[in-house]
Amino acid sequence: MHTRITELFGIRYPVIQAGMVWVSGWRLASAVSEAGGLGLIGAGSMKPDLLREHIRRARAATGQPVGVNIPLLRGDAEDLVHAVVEEGIRIVFTSAGHPGKFLAYLKDAGCTVAHVVPSVKHAMKVESVGCDAVVAEGFEAGGHNGFDETTTLCLIPQVVDAVGIPVIAAGGIADGRQMAAAFALGAEGVQAGTRFAATDESSAHPLFKQKIVEASESGTVLTMKKIAPVRLLRTPFAQRALEAEAQCANEDELRELLGSKREMQGMFEGDLEEGEFEAGQSSGLVRDIRSAAAVLTRLLTEYHAATAGLPAISVDLGGDA
Repeated sequence: MHTRITELFGIRYPVIQAGMVWVSGWRLASAVSEAGGLGLIGAGSMKPDLLREHIRRARAATGQPVGVNIPLLRGDAEDLVHAVVEEGIRIVFTSAGHPGKFLAYLKDAGCTVAHVVPSVKHAMKVESVGCDAVVAEGFEAGGHNGFDETTTLCLIPQVVDAVGIPVIAAGGIADGRQMAAAFALGAEGVQAGTRFAATDESSAHPLFKQKIVEASESGTVLTMKKIAPVRLLRTPFAQRALEAEAQCANEDELRELLGSKREMQGMFEGDLEEGEFEAGQSSGLVRDIRSAAAVLTRLLTEYHAATAGLPAISVDLGGDA
């Protein structure tokens, strides 16, 4: 499978494992990369020294390309960026902030940079500042979402039409049929998060993995819309957040309810009552916990089955063509 994405990152398959907080450490990232995709270490839950440790372990585990995702709104984002460059990582995915903030420094260091966006406007900005690729993430995605609520099916073709750099489709993608659909829409790669969260190598708490497997198509909710929309599995905390919003809680009240460390409490520690369990609508498609390599193999098998099974359609437009 050769696309501009496989060429850009030096990978065998155009499948990227999202850099998720508390979930995608060195074990998951190196396993995905070793299997032919691109594994990303999620720096959003790491201090610079811990990130350095994960990078070193990932590079010891695989000789294939490994990248890092850095949320730019973090207060120590600059330190994380320097740690990545100093440790020799040359693939960086940025999110949650201005894509040009550290771009010159990263490009001068020889890094290939992609940025995650929820809209066409932001995708065009990504291209204008000089990023190498854009991840267009639809409203179905787990974790933090854009305010526009544009779904992946509608977002991807519009972004493809608006920019010339390669587009990676993200948001609700967990199987090969969706991968085929993303390619039909013009994407040249896909990024999956929730599906890789429920793998053997994921650092997610076992309860979180099992809750993903048990989820139905309506198993997630979008909360905290007034401050930063975030998609969560339906848990007691998610329900309290929904009730607070229904009672017209203001931004300060929602921030107080959110508090701190809820992502860690949920996804890493498995606190069902008080923690956040960030997951996408694709949870309903995840039916087992398996190795990252097995997930990638299944994605590719399903992709080929889906494309081979497409019906042939004959169209005669006559004189109106």
